[in-house]
Amino acid sequence: MTRRAWTFLILAVGAVVVLANTLFIVDQREQAIVLRFGEPVRVINAPGHPGAGLNAKLPFWENVVKFDRRNLSLESQQEEIITADQQRLVVDAFVRYRISDPLAFYRTLRDERTAADRIERLTNSSLRQVLGSAQQTEIISGRRGQLMQQTRQDVARRAEASRFGIQVIDVRIRRADFPANNEEAVYRRMQTSRQQEAARIRAEGEQQKREIIAQADREVTVTLAQAREQGETLRGQGDAQRTRIFAQSFGRDPSFAAFWRSMQAYEASLGQGDTTMVLSPDSAFFRYFERGPSGGR
Repeated sequence: MTRRAWTFLILAVGAVVVLANTLFIVDQREQAIVLRFGEPVRVINAPGHPGAGLNAKLPFWENVVKFDRRNLSLESQQEEIITADQQRLVVDAFVRYRISDPLAFYRTLRDERTAADRIERLTNSSLRQVLGSAQQTEIISGRRGQLMQQTRQDVARRAEASRFGIQVIDVRIRRADFPANNEEAVYRRMQTSRQQEAARIRAEGEQQKREIIAQADREVTVTLAQAREQGETLRGQGDAQRTRIFAQSFGRDPSFAAFWRSMQAYEASLGQGDTTMVLSPDSAFFRYFERGPSGGR
């Protein structure tokens, strides 16, 4: 290879190196800061600073630091808090945020790892402050949404005061549970409480059953007594009506009445096959056996 070819080759390699250190691409999902000897000189594709695509910088004197432009998620470590009613809870939360000011972010936090550590500490501090003023039932179910809104506002306020250059989008509790050493005692208390509640409900049901049975027995007794009373009344009215009819009938023909009573007596006494009667032949009991229809013997 000739000297001229070597010269062109060296120049070409040098041009490629210069271009590689001059041109860079910023994706739509990224934002970048151009640094000159470690000092920020301009921001590319940040909110309010468009410029995604191919960009240029001074070779060897400037370098580029890129940050994510999308929403970022951070899962904080479990934190044990004490509620207003002196109950211990283990809270597991997550934070969603975005880098809204890359220049302030770089100056205060430098990179996303440091940002995650600082934001996690802010979140845990806010959780202890906000949830520590609430009751256990409010954290578990009652006012969780409202408490999370207060926590998000508190974290956002602290991040803004610290000039982190981030925008806190949301703070949520993934899980709020009892510490492992308290779970068994809590479960036993819950079990005892449920057993007491079940016993109370059974006792109330037993009492209601007895009241219903007593009421039913009372109604049956009253109904039977009323039925007996009504039956006796009707029976008495029937007997009175029968007696009145007999009296009217006997009053019209006393001889026939005497004959009818004698026939009933004969039927009652002689109708029994195993009955033995010893009477005098001239007894008045057999007076209708001694006379014919005309009254002779």
